[in-house]
Amino acid sequence: MTDFAAMLQPDRGQTARAIHVVRPDAFDAWLKGQPPRVRAAVAANKVTGKAGHRAVLPGDDADDWSFLLVCNDPIDSPWRIASLGDGLPEGTYRLAGDGEVGAAGLGWLLGQHRFARYRKVEPVGPRILLTRDVAAIDETVRVAAATARLRDLVDTGASDLGPAELEAEADTLARVHGATVTVTRGDALATGYPMIHIVGQAASKDRAPRLIELEWGDPAHPRIAIVGKGVCFDSGGLDIKPSAGMRLMKKDMGGAAHALALATLVMQARLPVRVHLLIPAVENAIAGNAFRPGDVLPTRAGLTVENTNTDAEGRLILGDALAKAVESAPALIIDFATLTGAARVALGPDLPATFVQDEQLAADLFDAATRAHDPLWRLPLWDGYDDMLKSDIADLVNAPEGGFAGSITAALFLRRFVPASIPWAHLDTFAWRPVGKPARPRGGDAYGLRAAYTMLKTRFG
Repeated sequence: MTDFAAMLQPDRGQTARAIHVVRPDAFDAWLKGQPPRVRAAVAANKVTGKAGHRAVLPGDDADDWSFLLVCNDPIDSPWRIASLGDGLPEGTYRLAGDGEVGAAGLGWLLGQHRFARYRKVEPVGPRILLTRDVAAIDETVRVAAATARLRDLVDTGASDLGPAELEAEADTLARVHGATVTVTRGDALATGYPMIHIVGQAASKDRAPRLIELEWGDPAHPRIAIVGKGVCFDSGGLDIKPSAGMRLMKKDMGGAAHALALATLVMQARLPVRVHLLIPAVENAIAGNAFRPGDVLPTRAGLTVENTNTDAEGRLILGDALAKAVESAPALIIDFATLTGAARVALGPDLPATFVQDEQLAADLFDAATRAHDPLWRLPLWDGYDDMLKSDIADLVNAPEGGFAGSITAALFLRRFVPASIPWAHLDTFAWRPVGKPARPRGGDAYGLRAAYTMLKTRFG
């Protein structure tokens, strides 16, 4: 794991190279105040003050230099200097003048993380950033580490990450933080968690389905349930996906990765809450005992579900997990799931489709998203579409015909398992970055994690 703690250090006046971060609208004034050698270097590098322009600036001595970055990101953006985390030589740096690192420390750290499980990555010494805000270092390092671990889990091939490996992740967390883990697996699911059992029953024995539960904290504190969809590979089942649609289905456990990361951050911060982490972990495989279109599935909540599409399996396993979470009367529930392609068609990869049952929770969550620069986009739990879930033979279907409002009807399906009295937020997140950006390479990524964590800190911290 990347040693993020070594990359963000207290500024005690040690020797460091300066990084000048200048906004485009302040560039001309900044340049006028520089000595001739700096103005010459800027001109030689054709830096005209546009965002993204950069240059190495000469100092007083032959081996003395500093760095210029023209940047129009706001001062509280985590990505303000993200491009420099792996773009500068190893060494020690500080922001010039009165520039404080603030949220930008996160991008600096994540820019130096590499997923190296499957190929050799040449070792590079750390780029150390100095900060005067010493109190913020530990928190920034923790968020970077949780984000990096989430990315690594999503990037890991399904051959190396199945339900058992998600269970091992929860076990590791429990050992570190003094939590307890309870796992219901295989045929033991059939009576208590029938949808999890039915969805995962076609997988090989070593990839048997399971419900992983972790509990941590003082039982007297407010109880929060964090639920994550853990489909470790999704073939689509008998409604098989085409090869192009199956290509990235190692990431279908991205909701579980988000839930693990959020639980990690809450426990590390020792928020005064009782955490109940629930991960229904399955592989949606194809075999003679795979569940079929037209099957009617029992559920933990007592409802019956007519399965109209075996590729709409995520909402099935989440339904049983949500029903279990509800039984402990939590103060709130938040779930993460790579649930629908419809959400991506509507909002693209960057914006998790967010459904919230309680208006105060919605206000808190979206305010936190703005402060954390971790955007969410609210979609409605539109009662008018509830009729789309009607079945002729069961209480409801899992996937309505026609394809209209796909992410909304999926959220409405989940709502059937959460009473209106419990504040609940559902994040339909992509968990994947198709085009790389500074400190956010192509591959697994966190969407909504920092927003959810910031909301919980505000509510309970």
